[in-house]
Amino acid sequence: MKGYTIGLLLAWIALVVDAQQLQFKNKEFELHNVTGEVVRFQGKKVLRIERDLNAIPFDSTRVEATVDEPHYARLMDLDDFENGTIEVKMYSQLQDPAPYSGIAGFIGVFFRVQKDDSAFESIYVRPKVGKSDNQRHRNHAVQYFSYPHYKFDTLRKIAPFRYEGSAPVALNEWITMRIEVDGETAEMFINDMRYSSFIVDKMLGTSKKGYVGLYVDIGTIGYFRDLKVTKKALQVRKAGEKVSDI
Repeated sequence: MKGYTIGLLLAWIALVVDAQQLQFKNKEFELHNVTGEVVRFQGKKVLRIERDLNAIPFDSTRVEATVDEPHYARLMDLDDFENGTIEVKMYSQLQDPAPYSGIAGFIGVFFRVQKDDSAFESIYVRPKVGKSDNQRHRNHAVQYFSYPHYKFDTLRKIAPFRYEGSAPVALNEWITMRIEVDGETAEMFINDMRYSSFIVDKMLGTSKKGYVGLYVDIGTIGYFRDLKVTKKALQVRKAGEKVSDI
């Protein structure tokens, strides 16, 4: 009986581990504090993820402390991304009913993620305000943050608008995001535009290399496809110059 019980326990643990991993085309993803599945959406197979509020609860009275956390799908075959290109097609929908009045379709990319999720860099967008008729709102369409010390609200206080910007993004449409990472610099290109929409001229994290991940936050249903990651050597280039076609 004891051996039978241990066997059942081991089988249950194996199921839990398997449930946290997804095979999508030729890539394997590990789910960190998100729920996910491979679904058919608009005629294509995509990876759908949502933040798991049971794993990391959200508190509307402590917004910065409970957002921009390690809730993402980790690409498992690359643990040493340092410099290069990350490109992905992503589609953001709002959950209905909304779990929080301030949801904006938060969706984007993590990079240089440490194995234990203790540190990483990120650029994400808020598609709900990307085409707002209020310029101040548009200026919050893109966000950089560096986990754990420099999340969005901290950056707004110490360096207003330096780590945020505008971009031509919207809810319920496919957005191609390409991030060019080079040393302490990261540039974001949207929808194959020749020039970047956003640049981080000096990233703030101490993490120099690590995993890449796909991120969503509170109230977002995120769909992802066509993820491409290319490692490159450190290079010096003119800000805003397009350096590759994928």
